[in-house]
Amino acid sequence: MHYSGERSLRTLRPMSTTTEDIQTLDAEREFISIAAELGNRISGYAAAHDRDGTFVNEAYEEMRASGYLTLAVPKELGGQGATIRQVAMAQRELARHCASTALASTMHHHVVLFTAWRYRRGLPGAEATLRRVVDDGIVLVSTGGADTTRPRGEAKKVDGGFLVSGRKIFASQSPTGAVMSTMFPYDDPDEGRIVLNMAVPMAAEGVNVLDNWDAMGMRGTGSHDVELTDVFIPEDKVIARRPYGRIDPPLQVIFSIALLPIAAVYLGVAEAACDHAIAAVAGTPRADDPTIQRQVGLMRTRLRVAGWALDGALATVGDDPAPSMDTVVEAMAAKREIALAGVEVCDLALEVAGGAAFYRTSPIEQCYRDVRGVKFHPFGPEETLAHAGKVALGLPADER
Repeated sequence: MHYSGERSLRTLRPMSTTTEDIQTLDAEREFISIAAELGNRISGYAAAHDRDGTFVNEAYEEMRASGYLTLAVPKELGGQGATIRQVAMAQRELARHCASTALASTMHHHVVLFTAWRYRRGLPGAEATLRRVVDDGIVLVSTGGADTTRPRGEAKKVDGGFLVSGRKIFASQSPTGAVMSTMFPYDDPDEGRIVLNMAVPMAAEGVNVLDNWDAMGMRGTGSHDVELTDVFIPEDKVIARRPYGRIDPPLQVIFSIALLPIAAVYLGVAEAACDHAIAAVAGTPRADDPTIQRQVGLMRTRLRVAGWALDGALATVGDDPAPSMDTVVEAMAAKREIALAGVEVCDLALEVAGGAAFYRTSPIEQCYRDVRGVKFHPFGPEETLAHAGKVALGLPADER
């Protein structure tokens, strides 16, 4: 698949005028190029993992060896210092080559981005985790997308910490993950029901990866269920205590950081489907069909608008977001636009390419399935509208 970085860069912010801005764009261009080179090396494995529903191990070996997993670690800690936007654009490019690798690794990158946010504020444990990403090559597994405000399982207080039990679903990268960033509800005798955010070693006693990921799309992500049974978590491994059922300020930051790189992956999937469809009909008699011409124009137009939505939301979020429900609304609006456009474009790509795209050997067929995953990340398209409406009307919007 050809390198699409230059086209992606056409959707950047207005022309830079300062030396710092130019350096930022140069770094983004370099990260996209690195993702393209990585994608070219791993794309040959993608179809087999999709067919068999197996984890993209070769890609993770490549990412460890190349340092790609340190993308978002600050430079002073040995990482590459990528911003939220730079991670999103690199992952958008990587998705054009292997969607499962891009989505799975984004779950690592967004945890690293938030950990870097915590590090800049001197919060405990952040620097040590980031150094392990660089020095030990660890992969961070996130369960937040399926937990958020009302996580599954339970925590019980014991001497020196907690015992946690429960099943976590959609735990992408679980076959290779070292630490799971997760959360459990806890009935505190003084505060009532709260949420405990914590880091759980995947090798801890009582942690069991169930090897049950067998989904329609994103089949190589290794998003197995993880069963935890009386896993001991020391008190100092509890990162935060949050209100139960609420989108509190830290969670507002997590949503703002995580959802745009995730959405960018699905935009990359749709862009790949569009390119494959155009390649299938260009120079053939079908290209002279006005219906095909309109469908191709619609695909490209929908992708441009979705790209603008991503750019706008990334500009609002910035490099170091403060807690803000308005920022959450904008990030979710961009994700919704990408979700709707991505599904529509992949549907159109199948029609444009014709019957050949209906075969399992077609990359368009895989894009068609992979892009469906976008609606299962919070918030869903309809929940996004309801939440935005509450915020606009001045109604309570932090309960979920």
